[in-house]
Amino acid sequence: MKDFLHALKVQRWDDHRYYHHSRINQSLHFVSALSFLTAYVFIFTDPVAAALIGWLAAMVSRQAGHFFFEPKGYDEVNQATHEYKESIKVGYNLKRKIVLLAIWAAAPVVLYYNPTLFGLFEANSEIDYIHRVGIAWLVIGVGGLLFRTVHLFFLKDVQTGLVWMTKILTDPFHDLMLYYKAPLCLLRGELIDPALGKQHA
Repeated sequence: MKDFLHALKVQRWDDHRYYHHSRINQSLHFVSALSFLTAYVFIFTDPVAAALIGWLAAMVSRQAGHFFFEPKGYDEVNQATHEYKESIKVGYNLKRKIVLLAIWAAAPVVLYYNPTLFGLFEANSEIDYIHRVGIAWLVIGVGGLLFRTVHLFFLKDVQTGLVWMTKILTDPFHDLMLYYKAPLCLLRGELIDPALGKQHA
């Protein structure tokens, strides 16, 4: 258990120091964390609502921060190129995220033209379009989590995969504690987190 918790701490620290320099990104992660926690509340009573909140609010805000606001140049703090950081990323790097997000975006289009999703839904079902999209997104979310977890079992080892899955599931709680000050810092005009350099040193 001690090794597991240490590995979790390392993965969280690497994720923070490599991928959360921007105060805008941090603020969007704060919004994402609140959205994910709302989805967690709904997951046991209304999984479809949880999936819609998780993807439309939590994931869109989270990934927008990474794609549009996080610096992609040379990382002076960590002495690492963007390419290097992407190559050692344990979870979904930007290329893998593009594939996952493409599947997510394609699901509503496919369901619009093929409401049964190639026979997975009953043809005469009373489930409406939004409900079907929510179910599809829930499956994509769970599938994406399990796929990368098992993938890491083979790429690295079982512990790395389980640690990463634990990190992903607990990120909303951790992000709230880590980035709750980011919106205020952003309002003060601080675009890059100056503490990263101090923490690294």
